[in-house]
Amino acid sequence: MSKIGQRGIHCLQRLNTAPFTSVSASLIEKGQNRVIDASLTLIRERAKLKGELVRLLGGSKASTSLLGVPLGHNSSFLQGPAFAPPRIREAIWCGSTNSSTEEGKELKDPRVLTDVGDVPVQEIRDCGVDDDRLMNVISESVKLVMEEEPLRPLVLGGDHSISYPVVRAVSEKLGGPVDILHLDAHPDIYDCFEGNKYSHASSFARIMEGGYARRLLQVGIRSINQEGREQGKRFGVEQYEMRTFSRDRQVLENLKLGEGVKGVYISIDVDCLDPAFAPGVSHIEPGGLSFRDVLNIIHNVQGDVVGADVVEFNPQRDTVDGMTAMVAAKLVRELAAKISK
Repeated sequence: MSKIGQRGIHCLQRLNTAPFTSVSASLIEKGQNRVIDASLTLIRERAKLKGELVRLLGGSKASTSLLGVPLGHNSSFLQGPAFAPPRIREAIWCGSTNSSTEEGKELKDPRVLTDVGDVPVQEIRDCGVDDDRLMNVISESVKLVMEEEPLRPLVLGGDHSISYPVVRAVSEKLGGPVDILHLDAHPDIYDCFEGNKYSHASSFARIMEGGYARRLLQVGIRSINQEGREQGKRFGVEQYEMRTFSRDRQVLENLKLGEGVKGVYISIDVDCLDPAFAPGVSHIEPGGLSFRDVLNIIHNVQGDVVGADVVEFNPQRDTVDGMTAMVAAKLVRELAAKISK
């Protein structure tokens, strides 16, 4: 566990030593509840503000709203993805490019893109809240965004563990499963990696166990072992490995998803890309997708995209000029255009 991740535990340990031995467990729990309530109020009020603005402007059936989840402690290697959301936002609006997407949508139009800020993950953990409750807070935050129609969540990670509570929230809010397009170097479907059921390497096992997805398509896979393949067969996952990408390209650039379910969810781990395009990731896996490969898949997928996430960008491993931040920002921009209509 990182020094940052230990702060909340150390705080509780201090409460259990003199002169704080009189602090009861019930009092600590009340304090935790107040922090959680304040966190949800923050997201709720921001979502209301953005939703009212979009509705006032009119003409939008679906509008993308960014929600940051700066969580990195469920990473099995480096925890730098916790610092990604502000770096992605900075890159989106840095001024080095214009504010139009490739398909011509204007990001400065609130009907295309708004932002409700971050779930205050570290503050919640600092008061000793465990991951069961933290995952619930993330899910509730996503639901608060979705309550403000026509807002739809585009979540900035964070490590890939956040996809589980986000997809769970989207599915529960819409009242049924979704189809998931998952771009990644890894299948992230271990049953319980290193004893952590919320590991970033186990997020899609939790999603499939919960029945939150009908179809799961995994694209860009090039680091998979026997358990990953067995878990894929167990859950009926459609795994497209990079070693056969040239053969699969036509299928993947003409996907039709979401029919008969509540829509399509897109999850992009930045390490789906070859490290030549995105070096700022925790797990560098050569032999990945090109940036244009990813955009072609996103642009051409047919279906109602009801939510998405971009995860596993690690600013601590990025180049000095922020190359991977710009890559992640471009992914966000194009996803926002795909969601909004």
